Amino acid sequence: MEGFEIRIGPPKLTRFERARIIGARSLQLAMGAPFFVPIDEATKDPIFLAMSELASEALPLSIRRSLPNGEYQDIPIRYLL
Repeated sequence: MEGFEIRIGPPKLTRFERARIIGARSLQLAMGAPFFVPIDEATKDPIFLAMSELASEALPLSIRRSLPNGEYQDIPIRYLL
């Protein structure tokens, strides 16, 4: 997406968005979801794995930021990291 502009909110992930992503992804991993990054077999902590996936930009997610007037913008995670 050439020329993508973040119109709503800060240009980075907020701490609340980061916590929500890591929490949701760690729950998925704990329930048996496949990994998006190569892992060491000794690593079993789903929170650490979720943080690794987020840091490596491997998650295919978008953040929806909305305004009180109903306007919203879907922002792919790669533009917020």
